[in-house]
Amino acid sequence: MMSDKPHVLFVCGRNRWRSPTAVRIYAHDQRFDARSAGVSPKSRRLISRHDIEWADLILVMEQRHAARLRDSFRDVKLPKIESLDIPDDFEFMNAELVERIQAGTEIYLEQIFGIEPEI
Repeated sequence: MMSDKPHVLFVCGRNRWRSPTAVRIYAHDQRFDARSAGVSPKSRRLISRHDIEWADLILVMEQRHAARLRDSFRDVKLPKIESLDIPDDFEFMNAELVERIQAGTEIYLEQIFGIEPEI
C-alpha cells in the first residue's frame, strides 16, 4: 500500500548522532515518513540513490552536506534540499539537538507541505 505522506530524509555526516536523532524524534509521527543517512563513506548508513529517489524533502544538518549531495548525485533529480544548520556538537538525543531539529523541521514541513506543527 502506497503512502501519501511526504518522505523526509535527514542527512548528516556519518549518520551517528544528528540524523538518527531526527528519525527517533519523528519515528511515530503520522504526518510524514522519515529516514536518515550520512554522506561520509564511514557512515553507519551511507546515503544511496534509492534514498534520494524516495525523498520528497532532504533536510541536511549543514550546508556542506547539501553541496556533497549535489556533487555526488549529479545524475539524479534531487528533491528540495534545506539545511537545518546544526553543527556536529551534539550527541544522540541531546536536549538542545532535539529542540533544534524540531524547530527547523516544523518550519519546513509547514512551508513546503502545508503541514501544521504538532502540538
